[in-house]
Amino acid sequence: MPINEKQMMIERLTGVKSSKRNYYTELKKMVEQLEKKNMKLEIINEVTKSFTIDMTMDELLKNIMEKLEKLYTFDRISLTIYEGQQLILTNVYPQDSFFLKVGEVLPNKNSLYYQVIHEKKVLMNDVNGTFGQLSDVEKNTMKLLGIETVVCLPLFRKKQVIGVLSLGSKTRIDYPNDDFSFLEQLADQMAVCIENSSLYNAVLNGKKEWEETFRAVQDLILFVDLDYRIIRFNDAVKAFFQLEDDHLYGRKTYEVIHYQDPIDCPVSESYRTKKTAFRQSRLDHNRICDIYTYPVFNETQEMYGVIIYLKDVTKKLYTEAQLMHSGKLAAIGEMAAGVAHELNSPLTAVIGNSQLLLRDFNEQDPAYNLLKDIHNCGVRSKNIIRNLLTFSRQDEYEFEPCQINKAVEEVLSLIRYQIERQCVSLCVDLDPSLPVIEGNLQQLEQIVINFILNARDALEETEQLEKEILIKTGMRQIKNETFVYLSVHDNGVGISEQEINEIFRPFYTTKDAMNGTGLGLSVSLGIAKEHGGGIEVNSEKGKGSTFILLVPMKKEGD
Repeated sequence: MPINEKQMMIERLTGVKSSKRNYYTELKKMVEQLEKKNMKLEIINEVTKSFTIDMTMDELLKNIMEKLEKLYTFDRISLTIYEGQQLILTNVYPQDSFFLKVGEVLPNKNSLYYQVIHEKKVLMNDVNGTFGQLSDVEKNTMKLLGIETVVCLPLFRKKQVIGVLSLGSKTRIDYPNDDFSFLEQLADQMAVCIENSSLYNAVLNGKKEWEETFRAVQDLILFVDLDYRIIRFNDAVKAFFQLEDDHLYGRKTYEVIHYQDPIDCPVSESYRTKKTAFRQSRLDHNRICDIYTYPVFNETQEMYGVIIYLKDVTKKLYTEAQLMHSGKLAAIGEMAAGVAHELNSPLTAVIGNSQLLLRDFNEQDPAYNLLKDIHNCGVRSKNIIRNLLTFSRQDEYEFEPCQINKAVEEVLSLIRYQIERQCVSLCVDLDPSLPVIEGNLQQLEQIVINFILNARDALEETEQLEKEILIKTGMRQIKNETFVYLSVHDNGVGISEQEINEIFRPFYTTKDAMNGTGLGLSVSLGIAKEHGGGIEVNSEKGKGSTFILLVPMKKEGD
């Protein structure tokens, strides 16, 4: 017998060859199991690594499906969240595979999903309900989508079920226990991802709400570091200073708020005292702001910055100034009413008796001119009282067609004699062709009298022998719009350039406490703006000043 045949006979009798075949078969199975196990671990690892705070839940489901396709024949994956004793469908992949609409509540009658919630374990079923009951919606969904088998996995957070991860396959599959164990691990990892996403979104939404609130505050808010550098600010800061982000970030606080010396900045006081500081300051564009500074501390009570809060109080101060001025006018009105009551009776007798006596004398009689003067003075006194009452009367202001020349004439009837007695030449040049404007005559009179009295006060301080006030009205064209103007010029002491920037600020005055309140021009500017106009000032120190009121002309059809 040849040696090869003899060797084969021995292997058949001893079973050595059969043992080798079984050994290699078992080894192959073991390798396949190890590869499958490694792939499962790799899937869980990749799901964990691939999930980021920016990834949406739809993207996460897609990522899981793509990984599972390497091991199973899953065709559909869905996520339902358990809230308020209800299961809500939140995500499905593929997105064109859903039967229920995202956001709808799953019915709980005979539901496999709700059974998973209550039993807190993995459950599987097929389209025929072989392993348990299915709701009508679940059966219809599986039939319409061609799903044969569905596996439902509970999602846990702190031992509480927060939802169900559903995996559907278009083929009938029986999963071994080790596959169920893997899917449970996958569901646990999915629950962790959902919780992390939920926590991140909660923090993100809180941050977003805080930032939106910060930006929406109408007052100015800035945060600066310990070197005066601006780190954060809201939209009101950009609007107030008319600066873009690049011109604010990193700039020094006192450069933006325009403090010439950083020591004058209230931030310096908070740096030094580590306490809240306050200052009321005038900023650009004649705006007055209350400035509060609040030091910011970390957990170790070390100051690392300061919050600056600025509130524009210009309008508030202007309103208070108007109230004070209105109070004075009300007092004048009451006094004028009392004076008028006391004087009207004797003036009536003076005017009436002088008229009766004039009838008894002819114009050639010397007594006639004396009586005529008495009558004229009585009438003039009566007109002065009437104008004073009209000017100081505190009625509700209503706009109506009026003329600026009328306002000048009414004011001059009150104060012309007083000014001319102070050796001031009063020149009046009123344009008779001025059109009507839409305004309030009493308010316009208030501006006129403020202009004239300020001019008189400026002339009192000058040493010039020839003192003059020139009042002029006319029309001016500005940017395709016609304005009626009133100009009051004096050759008095004038105003410096620095003072011009201050004179419209409430309570600012160059006069002493007995002669000035600092309210006249601020109130006048407010009235001008209410009429849609403004006030211009031209002045030179030592050479006089010119104040010009501009009011838009009443348009046709208004």
